[in-house]
Amino acid sequence: MAGDHGGQKESWHTLDAAAVMEKLATSPQGLTADERRRRLAEYGKNEIKEEKKVSPLVVFLRQFRSILIGILIAAALVSVFLGEIVDTIAIMLIVILNAAVGFANEWQAEKAIDALKKMLGLSATVLVNGSQVEVDSKDIVPGDVLVLEMGKKVPADAYVIHSATLQADESALTGESVPVEKAVCSLEEETPLSGKRNMVFMGTTIVNGRGRAVVTATGMNTEFGEIAGLTESIKDEETPLSRRLNVLGRQISIISVLVAVLIVVAGLLQNRELQEMFMTAVSLAVAVIPEGLPAVVTLTLAIGIRHMYNKKCLIRHLSASETLGTVSIICTDKTGTLTKNEMTLKEIYTPGHFTDVGGAGYEPEGDFTRDGQVIDPTADEGIRAFLRAGLFCNHAVLEEMDEEWKILGMPTEGALVVAAHKAWIPEYTLDIQNIKKEFSFDSSRKRMTTILDAGGNNHAYSKGAPEVISGLSSFYLKDGEILPMDDAARNEFLEVYESMAKKGLRVLAVAEKELGNELPETAEEGEKDLVFLGFAGIIDPPREEVKEALRTCDSAGIGVIMITGDSALTAKAVADSVGLESDGVLGAADIDELSDEELADRLWKTRILARVTAEHKLRIVGILSEAGAVVAMTGDGINDAPALKKADVGIAMGIKGTDVAKEASDIILVDDNFDSIVEGIHEGRREYDNIQKFTRYLLSSNIGEIIAIAGGLLMNLPLVLLPIQILWINLVTDGVAALAIGAEPAESDIMKHRPREIDRPVLDRKAMLMITVIGAWIGLLTLFVFIRSYEADIDEARTMAFTGIIIFELINVLNFRSFRWNLTNIGILSNPFIVAALVASVIIQVAVIYIPWFQVFLSTVPMPAMDWIILAALGLPLLFAGELYKYIVRKKGEKIKPGRERGYLSSS
Repeated sequence: MAGDHGGQKESWHTLDAAAVMEKLATSPQGLTADERRRRLAEYGKNEIKEEKKVSPLVVFLRQFRSILIGILIAAALVSVFLGEIVDTIAIMLIVILNAAVGFANEWQAEKAIDALKKMLGLSATVLVNGSQVEVDSKDIVPGDVLVLEMGKKVPADAYVIHSATLQADESALTGESVPVEKAVCSLEEETPLSGKRNMVFMGTTIVNGRGRAVVTATGMNTEFGEIAGLTESIKDEETPLSRRLNVLGRQISIISVLVAVLIVVAGLLQNRELQEMFMTAVSLAVAVIPEGLPAVVTLTLAIGIRHMYNKKCLIRHLSASETLGTVSIICTDKTGTLTKNEMTLKEIYTPGHFTDVGGAGYEPEGDFTRDGQVIDPTADEGIRAFLRAGLFCNHAVLEEMDEEWKILGMPTEGALVVAAHKAWIPEYTLDIQNIKKEFSFDSSRKRMTTILDAGGNNHAYSKGAPEVISGLSSFYLKDGEILPMDDAARNEFLEVYESMAKKGLRVLAVAEKELGNELPETAEEGEKDLVFLGFAGIIDPPREEVKEALRTCDSAGIGVIMITGDSALTAKAVADSVGLESDGVLGAADIDELSDEELADRLWKTRILARVTAEHKLRIVGILSEAGAVVAMTGDGINDAPALKKADVGIAMGIKGTDVAKEASDIILVDDNFDSIVEGIHEGRREYDNIQKFTRYLLSSNIGEIIAIAGGLLMNLPLVLLPIQILWINLVTDGVAALAIGAEPAESDIMKHRPREIDRPVLDRKAMLMITVIGAWIGLLTLFVFIRSYEADIDEARTMAFTGIIIFELINVLNFRSFRWNLTNIGILSNPFIVAALVASVIIQVAVIYIPWFQVFLSTVPMPAMDWIILAALGLPLLFAGELYKYIVRKKGEKIKPGRERGYLSSS
């Protein structure tokens, strides 16, 4: 006996039932109890293997991987060596604070495999020696015969050996929005997963009918298990922000070492003492390192997580909030993401008339309009008969649960029920209880018929494939008159059907027949000489907000690619309805035929991908990443999990998403709203802009400290600033101000430029020039105030320099609120945190100068009031220069490049 469960992939769908039974050494009555026990011991439990758990200690230690954190720890060790215990404690406090915040936000173990296990369900019904027995789904073995009924989850992959209108919802596995009808048959070898009508798969749900199936694969050998394996094999990758900050950290570490060495060499050439020069080198190293940067970045991202949650984006990993702002391509599923995953009757064709049906989803509200005019559907005999037939030939039920309307049964049938409720006729509830007989739907009949007793007069109501129902109809109802069906009328109706199908509608035909007192024994009798009533055009409606969201993506330079398991025709229709432009549609076969280079080139123009598998999604995400894109993948199904984990940002649907998708993602959309992704990107861009702003602010401040210290050394002066004073500036004053910059509101045109290039550094040449000029200005001013007071008293001079550099840097904070917009444009009070930070910093500095304990701790002395005024006057020109620079930049017409430019998917 061989099969999937034994490690060899079998093409079970190509075999007939007898061959499957023979290969699995089983029978329609199932296995014996002893054989089941033997196979369970041989093949193991029907469960998904667990990933190795990540311990809290590992998660905590991950917070120390940053190069900047490494530099801080090294600085703390040097401080211990020099006996500077206060410096050591201050540095380590900031390191621990950073690690604690990061740990609190990232301590969520990877539970994708646990979520897969949960979806298996607790029990299943199998045949044991012909008797139905309830067993734990974990104990299912190859060869078991499953008893399948509506509402039950399928516990393993299995071959269908009996089907009575059996249908399965496989949207979570394949992306197909329409339930798949199951049949006993054999199929071609190349049949895709979504077309395997003779198979049922683990984790899917039976939504109609009943049947039996023999288990062919369990556990990790199922289609479900293969996806779990793909998800498990994908490693977490470094985010763009982490990469940029690590590059910056390496640059700073090199600069700090070079500056320290050069200063020591220069000092020794001046015949200064080695210990003094070592202390000076440490001071400069401390000045170079932006000690507050890691903590400010972490806290800013943590605050951003709260903001994003208010915008319905639940962030699972700290860095994902910033990464979302760098996204240049969104690979989005269709079903449940661009659409509502709620089948809705949108158009009714009754002979001679098209009628539009308003409303969306399962809410029983909406107008019936014809030629733009609202009509009363109960006053139109053709529509009334059509809706009655659709309601009675139906298994679905519409119920209101927890103030929300839901369908129990097949979504397609639910669309007909909802439409009937929109044009409600009270006596329908009486008639629908009187079903006398039913001829069920199956793959060969392609139709369903119910026989009802309507006050002693039996009626047959039928629905099914348009070509089948029209072929069985000898009459049709037009404007209240029953007319004979001729070839011309039948061809006309089929042309209408084709035109509706081309619009992406799923089309069902509806018919009826008056039987009188007769009760037909066979379907042929009941379905002979039907009266054709019309066509139902059903669609999974797009979300109303998607159009505007896509327009925003376009202006922001973000490409959107629809990836779906549905047909090309349906995918194209949905894309057209939401305004997603694409040069044709790529199907699974097309994708398989193209090389990675060819596919990357096609994806630039072709943005609709149909009949796509989990493997395709993984490949596409990889190709886009190789092309330089930052990829966000949205999804809600089991089949989306590997690509969600592979993408730079995995975005799962919170309402309709499976646990698997949620646990594999970085971000969960609380409201399943595509527009929330755009809001999240807006917030992510704001976060990164602010990270850039306070990074440049911190570094400009540090350059000022370096110039002040180095300048004093070159002028043969004592240390202008002590290491503890520098540390205080970097951690307390600059840290508070930088955090306030992190809360800066988004600039008005933030979604009107293309995403940043993936390899663009945090600091480019222009930024380096800017922070160097500003830093030099601050450093020279500080040196000036030190020299001015040095002859009187060294402590007074250091206090003046210490307070002066803080005042200058606080004034400089206002320059970094925006790189292009003046304070009058953005509003002086638009960021209250900046105001609070400035006031708090001044109050703290006053305390440092005048409270004795602080004076001892930071080596300060009291300052006259006039000195404060002098320092403020010296710093104000720095603000005026910054405002003038921004004004000149805008006058020159410096503009952000438009989003339409190719940049988010460049193959060159």
